[in-house]
Amino acid sequence: MFTGIIEALGRVEQIERAGTNVHFTISSSISDTLKIDQSLAHDGVCLTVVAMAPGRHTVTAIEETMNRTKLAEWKTGSLINLERAMIANARLDGHMVQGHVDTVGQCTKVEEAGGSWYVYFEYDPAPNRILVDKGSVCINGVSLTVIEPSDRSFHVAIIPYTFEHTNFQEFRPGTPVNLEFDIIGKYLAKYMEVYR
Repeated sequence: MFTGIIEALGRVEQIERAGTNVHFTISSSISDTLKIDQSLAHDGVCLTVVAMAPGRHTVTAIEETMNRTKLAEWKTGSLINLERAMIANARLDGHMVQGHVDTVGQCTKVEEAGGSWYVYFEYDPAPNRILVDKGSVCINGVSLTVIEPSDRSFHVAIIPYTFEHTNFQEFRPGTPVNLEFDIIGKYLAKYMEVYR
């Protein structure tokens, strides 16, 4: 479980394929604090650390993960948002994030707003992809507040700190993003489906 508050930016150093699995080696300021078998959110995708090296860690993505996320877009040099799993006795500064991506969306516009930014997104609609105005959404692992959602689009406001400390600084129209919708909305949708 995560909070959507990014701790560090990582950089993809190596990509190695092994059958349908893909091993990503990532360097970051927090890599040396990790251990093998630890869960870590990478652009909002919960992946397990499988190997360590000084200043680097390696994670493995299976075919299902590659198909459901934007990890296939990663290249050597890509910047990755990183967050370690939450500690149960710490403040929950963002919202409850599972690290289970629901769909890949797309950035459609980045609008500068006098020192901050509005970033617009689209995604394919589905019954369990519920957004509410001023509710929460997780984009590439970042917990953000939803503005003016429809059944297939929404936008968010980005403050300078978030812009500078996440890979939002690289977003352009057409940039794919990992989207995780609020877990409460997903359970509500399932409940309504079962009892309809």
